[in-house]
Amino acid sequence: MTRRFDCSDPSERAAGLREAVAAVRRGELVVLPTDTVYGVGADAFAPRAVDRLLRAKGRGRNMPSPVLVGSPEALDGLVEVTERARSLVKEFWPGGLTVVARHLESVELDLGETGGTVAVRMPAHPVAVELLNATGPLAVSSANLTGHPSPQDCDAAQGMLGDSVAVYLDGGPTAAAVPSSIVDVTGEVPVLLRAGAIGAERLREVVPDLRER
Repeated sequence: MTRRFDCSDPSERAAGLREAVAAVRRGELVVLPTDTVYGVGADAFAPRAVDRLLRAKGRGRNMPSPVLVGSPEALDGLVEVTERARSLVKEFWPGGLTVVARHLESVELDLGETGGTVAVRMPAHPVAVELLNATGPLAVSSANLTGHPSPQDCDAAQGMLGDSVAVYLDGGPTAAAVPSSIVDVTGEVPVLLRAGAIGAERLREVVPDLRER
């Protein structure tokens, strides 16, 4: 059964977060607000849950899901953190920066066809961060059907994903539909894969040798 919670009400927010954590642990999907758009999330370490996420969106394994974390420290348990990656995270997290890094060999992730890398971000939204700190890393993609606009409110997300999601956390309209900027830090030179919330010139203040694809 799908449940929706109004996170502007403290008691509903607390109940919604409890239900969302339980749903994630059962391998189900949750919708959560972020600082960019609404996302649909699943346990990043549960391949069946990630597969459920991809199927709900109508998305193939050739479009793997990014991972959201609740703190910069969580990055160390997932990926090989280079000096440049750490500098970028220190400057721009939480916020609109996604870093693509090689995941640790000791970490079992099946997010799709990633080639041994994972895209990681810490969102700047209190509901999302509270959930992530309770669940651990989540595979999170925009809460839309593939090919449709990314939702900026819970109604739009629920209208597309319906009862494929167990819990909807309604945090009101998101601040902006601008996607995060994506920087690949797997090589010697960082590469801007997607320009978004943080411009190339601002990124170069931290990593001057940033290359644009």
